[in-house]
Amino acid sequence: MLSLRVVTRSALRVISNRPVRLGFAVVAVTFGVLAVATRWGEVASALARLQPLLVLAALVPAILALSCAMVMWRLLLAGLGSLLPARVAARVLFVSQLGKHLPGSVWPMLAQMELGRDHGVPRRRTASAFVLTMLFSLATGLLVATGTLPLAAGARTGAYRWAFLLTPLLLALAHPPVLNPLLSNLLRLVRRPALERPLTGRTTALVALTGMAQWLLNGLHAWILAVALGADPVAAVPLAVGGFALAWCVGFLVVVTPAGLGVREAVLVATLAPVLAPADALVLALVSRVLLTASDLILAGASVTSMRGTRHRTREPVG
Repeated sequence: MLSLRVVTRSALRVISNRPVRLGFAVVAVTFGVLAVATRWGEVASALARLQPLLVLAALVPAILALSCAMVMWRLLLAGLGSLLPARVAARVLFVSQLGKHLPGSVWPMLAQMELGRDHGVPRRRTASAFVLTMLFSLATGLLVATGTLPLAAGARTGAYRWAFLLTPLLLALAHPPVLNPLLSNLLRLVRRPALERPLTGRTTALVALTGMAQWLLNGLHAWILAVALGADPVAAVPLAVGGFALAWCVGFLVVVTPAGLGVREAVLVATLAPVLAPADALVLALVSRVLLTASDLILAGASVTSMRGTRHRTREPVG
């Protein structure tokens, strides 16, 4: 634990340097672009089979789903005591999220901690909001998958039953009477002050509802691609919604690859088997990966542009 704290402090000191921050952004964007470029041959042949308008249509819910993730993070941060203006929250989250394309899962959190500090948010509070956002994303994602995939005949999810078993545990952890003491104990374990403001039931309910909306939008983008590739529109609904949610959750839990690279695609191909041939399902997974990476880059660029020449501080939430 001590060595982890030393490494984290060292990394924060490095990333707080302005030239290093610029380098972080450049490297993160480069990795994001390379994620598209290295698969461009496969993607180009896939796109040739898809109508460009349908691909653009699938991009819209993908962008909206990432916007829901920002709303979740902002709600949690406000619940913990730091209410950021929407534009500031968007910049902090979307720029830091580019770090998920780098090897290692710690970069988005470190970037959030440093960017949040620029706007008066204590690092421990930003780190808590990051962890809580992941918890609620996993809990709502697995809940959506559990509620939809059993309705779809032929879905090949047997290899991922272990993920479904986590659903009741994660839902219990997201309940404030369990969550607040747990978070305080974790902070005490790393020798940090306890929560100044425990999360309320209202905050966690709003976050959970936003998380559900996030997965429905992600499922919509996968459904549009599935139908464009020839899937039955009705049969594809639970498979696209539940399949994408399960694929993301399993990809996140298998931490050895950045942004679930490869794992997410394998789960999507398996869950979409009843409505798409393996080759078509792989095409969907590849195009989906490109669209989500493009969404990351678009939202990060838009948020930085909207904040140009401005600087804000946090304000305490009312009530």
